[in-house]
This record gives sequence, C-alpha cells and structure tokens, in this order.
Amino acid sequence: MPGDELRRVDWKVFARSNRLVVKEFVEETNLVCSLLVDASESMAYGSLDWSKFDYARWCAAALTHLTLAQRDTVGLVMFDAKDRHKVPPANGAAQLKAILDVLEGAAPDGPTQIGAVLAWLATRLRRRGLVAIFSDFFDDIEKIAEGLRRLVFAGHEPILFQVLDPQELRFDFETMLKLDGLEAAGVHKVDPKAIRKAYIEEIQTHNDELARRASALNLDFVRVETAQPVDVVLSAYLARRTARARGGMRR
Repeated sequence: MPGDELRRVDWKVFARSNRLVVKEFVEETNLVCSLLVDASESMAYGSLDWSKFDYARWCAAALTHLTLAQRDTVGLVMFDAKDRHKVPPANGAAQLKAILDVLEGAAPDGPTQIGAVLAWLATRLRRRGLVAIFSDFFDDIEKIAEGLRRLVFAGHEPILFQVLDPQELRFDFETMLKLDGLEAAGVHKVDPKAIRKAYIEEIQTHNDELARRASALNLDFVRVETAQPVDVVLSAYLARRTARARGGMRR
C-alpha cells in the first residue's frame, strides 16, 4: 500500500508469489518492576500490632505476586542509608522465593538517606521500568526530589507509596510521652497536648511538599495508613491506574 516502507517488504514471499507483502510485527513487552523498601529504623514504628516496615514488606510481597503472575519481571532493593539487600530483576517461581526470603528475613535498622539511594539506583537499574518505593519518606525533601528526578531522566517511572502509622498523622496521645528518636535523635519526655498542633502542622507541611514535588514530576503519589488493608490500598491504586491508562488510549 502507498506509504509502506520498502525495508519491510518480505522478499521471500515476493519471490514465491510475485506479490508485494510487508512484514508486520507484534512487539512483546515485558514490564520491569523494581521494588524499593525502606528498612531504616524509623520504619520500625507502629502503634498497631505491626510496624510500618511490616506493612511495606506486605505491600512489596503482594506486588511481587501480581507482577510475576503476569509473567513480568520484578526485582527488590532493601535500603536504609544505602542498599542493604538486592534481588536482581527476574521472573519465575525461584524469583518469588528469593524476594520473599529477603523480605521475611530483614529488620529495620540504621539511618536513612532516601535521596542518595534513589540517585545511586538511577545509575544502576539497567532496564527501564516502574520503580515502586515504599517508605515513610522522612528525609530531606530536596534530596528526595533530586533522586526522583534522576530516576525519571534515566527513563524510569517512580511510584511513591508513603507508609505512615495513624498516630504519626493524628498524634492524639493523652498522657506524658517518652519519645525515643529511632535514628539517633535522642530521648525526650514531652506533653503531647503541648506540641500536638505544632507537630501536626510540621508533618502536614512535609507531606504536602512531598506530594507537590511528585506532582511536579507527574509521578503517582499514594499516601497509605497502616490501618488500611493492604489489598484495598493496592487494588484501589491499580484500578485508578488502569482507568487512567484506558482513558488515555481513548483520547
């Protein structure tokens, strides 16, 4: 047909049939999903029967199952101030076991440097794909944003899952507290009623700025409370993502 490229003509068919036929290809795409789980000490906090770290690794395990069930590729990076454990991207039953073993055996410890880890990973992830980050993102916003920018410029699509405990958002304690800084911040005795307003304003400012930076890069940002069921959080996000993709195709 007019407009078809000569380089796509199947000359073997032409030689047999004297008919000009062009080759058409169906590209098989294989999604690569890298799961980044924050294992720094601040993720150890939990006012429920589980910690933020527990919740983050449950989410990572669920996404591992979903990705591998679609015959796509998934890898894992467990990090604090640097990468602690890595499972290179692969697929199959052996990959599922390898990732679940790392998730089960890890424990939160040490300081965090999310921005530096993201910037470092941008130069190490060889195949472009999704980068799902599970963290409380309690780090310098500017450094986090710079790390995200580097991932985007390297061709990846970061997805931010901010995992927070309900008490970190409400701070509705009534009695005197002894606050132990999980990342070497020291121990302090405080009256929660006296600092509640300032605390809530501070954490809301941090979280809103994180969301704004993600939006500026056109990235998905999902704020998660650990009281929410994992399946509800992930299914709701995936449904929104699918609906958005279909809407874009219709346009």
